[in-house]
Amino acid sequence: MPTELELPIAEYAIYSTKDQKGSIDDINIKSETTSIKEQDQSGIFGASVNLANSIIGGCVIGIPFAFRETGLIAGLILLLCVSILTDSSLRMIIGLASYHPKLRNANVDSYEDLASYPFGKLGERFIMFFMLVSSYGAMLAYLLIIKDSIPSIVEVFDRNSLDKILVATSAMIMLPLSMQRDMASLSITSIISIIAAIIIIAFITINAPVRLKIVEEGGLKRVIQEDGFNPTLFIGLGILSDAMVLQHAAFIVSGSLENKTMKRWSTVTSLSIGASALLCAILGSFGYLAFLDDTEGDVLNNFDDSLMSKIANTLLVLIMFFTYPMESFVLRHVLVELVHDGDMECSMCGPFNRRQCWSLVVYMLVLIPALLLDDVGFVLSMTGCIAGGGIAYCAPGLIFLGTNAEAFLSHCQNKLLTRQACEGIKHTVTIDDLSVTGEQDMDVTDGIISSIRETPKPCWWYFLGYPIWTKIAMIGKTNMALKLSKTKFANEDIIFDENTQLPSERDYSIAIFFISFGVVTAVAGVASNMYMMFREPDGP
Repeated sequence: MPTELELPIAEYAIYSTKDQKGSIDDINIKSETTSIKEQDQSGIFGASVNLANSIIGGCVIGIPFAFRETGLIAGLILLLCVSILTDSSLRMIIGLASYHPKLRNANVDSYEDLASYPFGKLGERFIMFFMLVSSYGAMLAYLLIIKDSIPSIVEVFDRNSLDKILVATSAMIMLPLSMQRDMASLSITSIISIIAAIIIIAFITINAPVRLKIVEEGGLKRVIQEDGFNPTLFIGLGILSDAMVLQHAAFIVSGSLENKTMKRWSTVTSLSIGASALLCAILGSFGYLAFLDDTEGDVLNNFDDSLMSKIANTLLVLIMFFTYPMESFVLRHVLVELVHDGDMECSMCGPFNRRQCWSLVVYMLVLIPALLLDDVGFVLSMTGCIAGGGIAYCAPGLIFLGTNAEAFLSHCQNKLLTRQACEGIKHTVTIDDLSVTGEQDMDVTDGIISSIRETPKPCWWYFLGYPIWTKIAMIGKTNMALKLSKTKFANEDIIFDENTQLPSERDYSIAIFFISFGVVTAVAGVASNMYMMFREPDGP
């Protein structure tokens, strides 16, 4: 008799099956982004570097400022929390698209496509909106960082000269890179930018006057007591979340991974996020402790003008040049999906195809406001609060409840009946309840919904928000049945047996935590940023 599979909690007990060929780790991921089907492939190292570059490139300078807003202890705790949530959600969304019995052969090829199964067109647009916000905000921040760093590298006489340098350098380097077909071609530039980031972190760690500042403040213990947790915590959380918003790029990076399996994808996420979190913790701690309340959005501006400082700023600009295309790919993908239904390579403007034309459009849309704005910290925080709350936290939890609707509703029904000590036979979801389509599936889940509606509810039901969670599951159930009935699967020989895993109560709780954490991050983060923005003019 085959042994039962036990999935790690990071996979959130995603449905999986074990066949005669081996375990879940050996099953190839079938989802593949449409725009990268014919692209070059990257190994585990190349994919990890591309994913890590999105984190390190986007946050390398903003992390000390984030720690200033959160406080040192709170910053480290939140960085760990955000890293764990990001790693888990990246595995979860790829796993749902690849191993859920209802989706594993549905050829789910993007994040928005995955959301469309439980939530229809609304789910697809929900993801696209936050993908657009995340990518656009990140690209804008990159150009602002470049503009902020240029005066430290070369002598700039006026604002007009600074703008000209920004336009010229970005057009010669960033624009051609962003016109590439796929991320695999950026593996080399990603390696260069990560090496540059490590050098910058080393520069800050070695040259930051940490010991002198701590002595001036009366010791590390006093610093921690006074700045361990700050009331502007959610502003810093927004910056940390912005650095870790990678869910929208998960399908693109996983699509560039050769010999794609769940085990290999998990290795990619663990390596990239683990290494990035460690570097961010080192940079944030040293950068913040050296300058405390004087820490700027670009921490390199806190250092005296020197040759090493110029080199560090030059490397920072290099990182921004090489990280920009990663976000440009995502924003371009969203716009092409909305306007051209995903047809990227069609000829559009003479010798240029849609990929090249839209890359230019995206570049101009970001460049114009970058020439007018200056506040990098505000852009990073607002982007992280809005996009992070939506796409990194809320969306994975919503999709999990929506795709596992029948099992979750049955769990809620059993929970009510158990707590209320009701008589009768409890309904337990079996493999038959997970059939892809069919009237029996509809009848069973309709009966569960009726039972939930008719059963008396205790106070904890409302206190824990179960009316909201069950409503989400009901919507997901309806839309899943509708879309799957119109889907033509590539393979029909799917076997459902006793090895198919069902989510546990803990998995549902984690999904609900994702949603709740996302809402709090977005609402509190935006409110904190707006409060500080309008409060600053009244300051001394």
